[in-house]
Amino acid sequence: MTLPKKYNPHKAELHWMSYWQSEGIYHFSPQSTAMVFSIDTPPPTVSGLLHLGHVYSYTHPDIVARFWRMRGRNVFYPMGYDNNGLPTERLLEKTLGMDIREFGREKFIQACLDISTEAQKEYEALWKRLGLSVDWLYSYRTIESEAQRISQWSFIDLYRKGLVYRQEAPAIWCPECHTSIAQADLNDLERESLVSTVSFLLDDDSSVPIATTRPELLPACVAVFVHPHDQRYASVVGKQARVPIFGMRVPVLSDEKVEPQKGTGAVMCCTFGDSTDVAWWCQYQLPLVEVIEKDGTMSQAAAPYRGSTIEQARNAILQVLFDEGLLISQGRISQSVRVHERCDTPVEYIVAPQWFISLIDHKEELIELGERSAWHPEHMKNRYRNWVEHLSWDWCISRQRYYGVPFPLWCCQDCGEVILAGEEQLPIDPRQAEPAQSCKCGSMTFIPEVDVMDTWATSSLSPQIVGDWQDQSTKESSPRLYNQVCPFSLRPQAHEIIRTWAFYTLVKSYYHFNEIPWSNILISGWGVAGEGMGKISKSRAGGSLPPLDMIQRYSADAVRYWASSTSPGRDSVISEDKIKSASRLLNKLWNVARFAEPFLENSTQHRAGTAR
Repeated sequence: MTLPKKYNPHKAELHWMSYWQSEGIYHFSPQSTAMVFSIDTPPPTVSGLLHLGHVYSYTHPDIVARFWRMRGRNVFYPMGYDNNGLPTERLLEKTLGMDIREFGREKFIQACLDISTEAQKEYEALWKRLGLSVDWLYSYRTIESEAQRISQWSFIDLYRKGLVYRQEAPAIWCPECHTSIAQADLNDLERESLVSTVSFLLDDDSSVPIATTRPELLPACVAVFVHPHDQRYASVVGKQARVPIFGMRVPVLSDEKVEPQKGTGAVMCCTFGDSTDVAWWCQYQLPLVEVIEKDGTMSQAAAPYRGSTIEQARNAILQVLFDEGLLISQGRISQSVRVHERCDTPVEYIVAPQWFISLIDHKEELIELGERSAWHPEHMKNRYRNWVEHLSWDWCISRQRYYGVPFPLWCCQDCGEVILAGEEQLPIDPRQAEPAQSCKCGSMTFIPEVDVMDTWATSSLSPQIVGDWQDQSTKESSPRLYNQVCPFSLRPQAHEIIRTWAFYTLVKSYYHFNEIPWSNILISGWGVAGEGMGKISKSRAGGSLPPLDMIQRYSADAVRYWASSTSPGRDSVISEDKIKSASRLLNKLWNVARFAEPFLENSTQHRAGTAR
């Protein structure tokens, strides 16, 4: 057969893509005696359009899969879709231009299912066109019944082990998404803020100046703190200060967490402005004054600003401070603000009943757990260690949303006892079913839990979900898949979710099975839009170079060549010029093959003649 003069990558790639699928070239064989190489592939969240950053990171594990397949391994290379939580809800709200509260619960859930199904088709089409050697027989969605069953089993198991608890406590709250979030869902956003120095008067008419960027929290002020060794304020510790405008008398206390060189060296403690306020509130048993509602407006405790937005209250209070001569100075500063990673909204701290998984009491074991895997590149292990070392909150897993895995429990209306679903009832929606037995007090009246679980509470079980951990097969002719593939040979993922997907998967595997879920973890960098422009995001339009357009214009191999040109853990600038150069290289390789073809044919004929 003579090679055509001109290489047509699209014809060739579509041919081989169809051949691979029809012939089952990449199917995992449970009956094979070959050594298994298993990959715990990242399930992308259904939150928008896939972009070249995804192409970059997903190409790397495909190269690894192909390498080990050529070495004779029985490769288990599945694909999942993380579509059971807030990212999908936000996508639907953005697509329809409507707020979740404008839907009924059931209508909204169905709409989420519909949009996730369509997104899954688009994602799968791109992965196939890119040439990923995925075994599509092993696909899963984190909202499907088997995933829900394993996720609910996990909650029950952790509850029985005393590792899950419910507590009415300050929780990190997103006013935009109307839900609590976990510490791992936070990002730091640098912005310019207005800092105002205000005067807190003492009984002897002296004053303590306090610099704040959040004057709207003045009605929630419950104490003033200074550093114990700050001589400027040594004489005022133990005295009472009057909160400007609102007039409450609050104690002046000393604590080493205060930074004397920051601002005026004196700070107000409000319930709650940040995590330090929460820590002081607990440590010094201070009063609780809740001035911010869950929707981000001011509460009755902030009268006369009730119903105002945070910004409206801030501006109004600053005006009163100025009018009353209590505003000493103002200036602009660069400030790092904690925001919800999904919407960049500054978070608040709201007291509400939430479900938590215990982490803080197990930090040393969890740090050691990270040492038991081989990290590629190795320095990424430090990110894991630093994250665990600096944890200050347990994992909040309850979300006040609609679309997600329900908590498998009810509360007894008469005595408040928690009633867990039986494992034989899973998966279950407690709003549509009753417990299998009465409460210990004899009551048969139950209140279903209406919150849903954080999406990470389910995707952290990806090894168990895709490995079909709860398969009860005992036939020797059909060995259990989970025993063959777990612990996985490789976990590939991006570096920004070390604190979430990697960490939470290790937590679940350790708490449930006292083992690690994989032996190697491969960390990819970001595909970035340009120098200093940071990563691109599918929830923010996905960039200006759609992957399918690039593949159609230059070929999948050209795109894969660019994606494979940077080592693991490093960011790669998305460059159409590099992809274009790769397409030219493919043409050169084709011409080399055409040049060599007649020599190869002569060589083959010569060897055949010698053999005869």
